[in-house]
Amino acid sequence: MLTDEATTYASWFSTLSDPTRVRLLHHVASAPGAVTIGELTTLLGVSQSTCSHHVRKLAEVGFVHVQREGTTTLVTINPACCTGLPNAADAVMGALTTGTVRPMPGVTMRAMTSSDWADVRRIYGEGIATGNATFETEVPSRRTLESKWLPDHRWIAMLDGTIAGWAAATPVSARECYAGVVETSIYVAESCQGRGVGKTLLHHQVSSADADGLWTLQTSIFPENRASLALHHKAGFRTVGVRERIAQHHGVWRDTVMLERRRP
Repeated sequence: MLTDEATTYASWFSTLSDPTRVRLLHHVASAPGAVTIGELTTLLGVSQSTCSHHVRKLAEVGFVHVQREGTTTLVTINPACCTGLPNAADAVMGALTTGTVRPMPGVTMRAMTSSDWADVRRIYGEGIATGNATFETEVPSRRTLESKWLPDHRWIAMLDGTIAGWAAATPVSARECYAGVVETSIYVAESCQGRGVGKTLLHHQVSSADADGLWTLQTSIFPENRASLALHHKAGFRTVGVRERIAQHHGVWRDTVMLERRRP
């Protein structure tokens, strides 16, 4: 982590060390518009002077904007600062170490073939069953997957003579200017997890994309899927931001973390 980033992140987390400030920030971020000091005082159950003190501290590091209108103080969120928090948290946890994941001994890679579709869809179904892999609730048809995945970027991982996982890439747009931008997917069979299959798949996917001139790999991961987030960060992906309540999954609004990796 660069020194200036470390200094910035340290000031952010130091400011948020007081739980009252976290609650205050939550109320401001959740409000449809500006919130007054008086409203925040009532919501937090503190004195007006205490509330003003916490607002001032949050404003000093850029979490909120403060504006006076007559005798009223209006407080609004600063999205630029708050959307940087996921990246800051990742950095503090050591997850943003840029590098590469290494293929694991015993796991071999090959291109996906037409005979693999039954296993590919089975493993996809195992991922769906976890509830933290995709918004899909049913396994897409072979025709659907074939139509959207890039033919030269479909990979199979083999372990002990069986299909242990797969990786695929989908163009994000049909426009020529986005020809090198793809969304990536990696799925590991339930029986093969914890044996380096995901690392090998991701290493091969990234290496092949670089060799083929794809300049941006992006993926969306549920924040609950910490293992996948850590793996992608280890491979040089960075957190772009968190898309809050982006879609419903079984009737529940879910967030996703958007990550990307740029070709060196």
